Amino acid sequence: MPDFVQMPQLSDTMTEGTLIRWLVNVGDKVDVGDPLAEVETDKATMEMVAFDEGTIGAIYAEEGSKSPVGETLAVIVEEGEDVPDKPVTGDQPSSNDEDSDTQINNDTQEPQSSEGVTIESSTPDSSNGNRVKASPLAKKIAKSKGVDLNQIKGTGPGGRIVKKDVESADTPISQPVQSTPAPKPKQTLSGEDQRIALTGMRSIIAQRLLESKTQIPHFYLNIEINAQPLMDLRKQANSAAGEHDNKFTVNDFILKAVANAAASVPQVNASFDGDSIVQFGSVNLSVAIAVDDGLVTPVITGASKKSLLEISLAVKDLAQRARSKKLSPDEFSGGTITVSNLGAYGVDNFDAIINPPQAAILSIGSIKNTPVVSDDGNIVPGLIMKVGMSCDHRVIDGAVGAEYLAELKKRIENPASMLI
Repeated sequence: MPDFVQMPQLSDTMTEGTLIRWLVNVGDKVDVGDPLAEVETDKATMEMVAFDEGTIGAIYAEEGSKSPVGETLAVIVEEGEDVPDKPVTGDQPSSNDEDSDTQINNDTQEPQSSEGVTIESSTPDSSNGNRVKASPLAKKIAKSKGVDLNQIKGTGPGGRIVKKDVESADTPISQPVQSTPAPKPKQTLSGEDQRIALTGMRSIIAQRLLESKTQIPHFYLNIEINAQPLMDLRKQANSAAGEHDNKFTVNDFILKAVANAAASVPQVNASFDGDSIVQFGSVNLSVAIAVDDGLVTPVITGASKKSLLEISLAVKDLAQRARSKKLSPDEFSGGTITVSNLGAYGVDNFDAIINPPQAAILSIGSIKNTPVVSDDGNIVPGLIMKVGMSCDHRVIDGAVGAEYLAELKKRIENPASMLI
């Protein structure tokens, strides 16, 4: 029977998505894992991939159009099968059915080189002692060719073996090629006014931040922190690291300090919820990352229980996948406190807007060479970092915010405690 491709719901706030562009045409044959279209959600732009084999029988949605969640976008048919009309609203199959034909591909999509040539991605070997994951057609072809599926690397979702994997089993699998994206061209004045339509992401940013600024009673705290001990420890750690070992950034230490301080002062790791305050049992750190079309805040879950190395690796991975639009929707959800760091841009200090429903956001400025007064009263060179904290006054009082910043200051000025 025909398999309808629908607009999936990719987050609890998503009600519609924008179909950026189709990657297939009517009549194209598709396998499991083949990208069908680019879809922009309220979180990011992702590829929608096929979850079954067949032929694109019809495309119902135009590029650039917005479709509500559950709207039919296309249909995949089997060979010789009639192409149906687009189902009317209410008659469409649920997008939550287990037999749904599409899913958003974030981990198995094939990167494109700058010349548009598909580059194969390496995937885990399916031969791990467990049941081999393969599509029915792949199993049929493998049986007819006498191919052992345990010897094949799957390129479908979750490492699933699909038809093209079996058909190319006799040829060596090429190694993944790293392509460097071309630098984004610098914008210049065109000499004429331009009206730029809002992307889905920019619309959501505008809506949520307006609601935050007008509905949440913000107040702001600022503190100066001696960053010299942190910089000394970072230099020592990175000097001792091998050529291929992880190199720590200043932000790694800051994120660890923010998370540990929130665990020590749990009143800031909270949210206002009508007639109550929700105090979260885990510190899930939202990290603000700038991308081409806006700002995203993926989450490091259980950050206070992670080591400095685990946080460093996690934030590098999130940043890389955020900029290549490969984050999954659940990686944006569940944050309990946010960090926005503009220090790398030379910004001394700033006040950030709270990321609802959270009650606090930390704004990190640059580290500056500044004269300081030592304990013995002498003026000496120092490294000072300014940190701001925006608080929801319904949840956090000034004294609690001050207590938190004092805890954060203590941890940054004694960074060795973060290595324990």
